[in-house]
Amino acid sequence: MIQPGRIIILSGPSGAGKTTLHDRLLEDPRFKGRLVRSISATTRKPRGSERHGREYFFLTRKMFEHKIRTGQFLEWMKVFDNYYGTPLKNVRAALRRGQHVLLCIDVKGAGAVRKEAPDALMIFVKTPTLEVLRRRLVARGTDNPQSVALRLKTAGAELKKAPGYDHVIVNDRLDAAYARLAAVVASLTFPSGCVI
Repeated sequence: MIQPGRIIILSGPSGAGKTTLHDRLLEDPRFKGRLVRSISATTRKPRGSERHGREYFFLTRKMFEHKIRTGQFLEWMKVFDNYYGTPLKNVRAALRRGQHVLLCIDVKGAGAVRKEAPDALMIFVKTPTLEVLRRRLVARGTDNPQSVALRLKTAGAELKKAPGYDHVIVNDRLDAAYARLAAVVASLTFPSGCVI
């Protein structure tokens, strides 16, 4: 009998490096076939070369709201004018196949998932200080000063949630942070059941 997999959540402030760490986990040959990425659904329009079913499931607002009403999301939220959510069907299917499901979501989404799947493994990624985070946000050049200020304010609120996570990884140097993260994931045993 296949032991069900486990949900692994990566959260942290914008600029902390969680997406980079997320992508490295998925590329790591040690986790090939054991770890799968959760593809979120959204009502926003595709950007650049994004394709339906690869980066996101791109849904109409009407379809997304129907899926909310019929309980088809593990978690969902509205961010500005668009909806984002984690399709429940895909997560359940992967868990039943014995795969761990990796979610890269914010602290609100993580809290919603924990309510539905109490044994989800929650990992918070942060920088050593808010000043380091500010420098990273400025250096990546994708945000104007007002946006950087808003992201730092949001980060302050997110950091207050870190003690509720199972592990906190300080991303001071990327390779060292990844080694710590990979060790946590490699030590996972398959639980008696991550039933959602």
